[in-house]
Amino acid sequence: MVFEIHPLILNILVNFAIGLIITVSLNLEVGIAGISQFGRVLAVITGAIVAAAIPGRLLASLIGLPSGVEYADHLINFKIVDQINKILAVNISLAVGILFFTLILAALLGAFIGYLCSYPALRLKEAYLGITLLAFGDVVNTIAWNVDPIAGGTQGVNVPDVFRWIGVGPERYLGVILILIGFGLVVFIFVERLIRSPFGRALKAMRDSEVAATVYGKDIVRLRAQALMVGGALAAIGGALWAFYTGSFKAVTYTRLTWTFWPWAYMMLGGIGNNLGMLVGVFAFSVIRTLIYAYKTELTAFIPISPQWFEYILVGLAIIVLVLFRPQGLFPEKPALTLPKEEIEKIRQRTKKE
Repeated sequence: MVFEIHPLILNILVNFAIGLIITVSLNLEVGIAGISQFGRVLAVITGAIVAAAIPGRLLASLIGLPSGVEYADHLINFKIVDQINKILAVNISLAVGILFFTLILAALLGAFIGYLCSYPALRLKEAYLGITLLAFGDVVNTIAWNVDPIAGGTQGVNVPDVFRWIGVGPERYLGVILILIGFGLVVFIFVERLIRSPFGRALKAMRDSEVAATVYGKDIVRLRAQALMVGGALAAIGGALWAFYTGSFKAVTYTRLTWTFWPWAYMMLGGIGNNLGMLVGVFAFSVIRTLIYAYKTELTAFIPISPQWFEYILVGLAIIVLVLFRPQGLFPEKPALTLPKEEIEKIRQRTKKE
């Protein structure tokens, strides 16, 4: 059964799983908290750097291999990670432990990055804040690209395969994708419950009217910081999982298009503020992007441009069309009722009688 699954389907599923984590985290900050977040790539690349720089060095030091600056040399790194993978292939508990240790560390660092981003969020609004956060993402990307000891610089590094115990054939990809989908659904459920909690309602109140939320005793500064911290932690987990899945890290691959503007397109298509819409938006675009990449050679006969630019045109066109004709998305956000409809109707009828 494993061997009959088409690679296109596997590719769609992995893009869906990681895209869901990133987009849900973005929706929490933008759709629920009302923060202009155009620096999603910042938290994503932070999580990826954690996966690339820390677990490999930790395991290398435990087995007596170089774990300092020389670990980031791509020639030495290849040999070290190869030996580490041989150990992870037969030690499931170690592999799983390293996976969760890395994800927790990535989440903590992502939350810290979100906390730092909350300071400009206190003074800047709308486009100014979005541009500032976008610049922060470019700064971290540039540092990772030029400082070799962190994660190999321009050459990049290999990342320990914490899923090697599943196998090395087609069954590995299916097993890893199922695990990633599991993580995606856990994040989705977590954020959905968080939105329905008093904290989520406070974020919506802040989004709709900061003045009204302040009047009712809500600390706007703390709410904004907490939203950025939670969103940053979740996005960093997504970045770390992507690095583990690909088995390598190179800073140049973490672009604004892939890790900021594509999630924005997913969110806008599904419906800003509605997590159910995130599922639809991410899946729809994952299918479209995968098909474009798989059949870009065939598309040359039908489109007057190079297929390599078609994906870029698609994201821009999709955002423009959505803004013009369906700004609320396919599934607009529905008002959340704190009381059952029956109770609300009883109160309404009682009020009419009085």
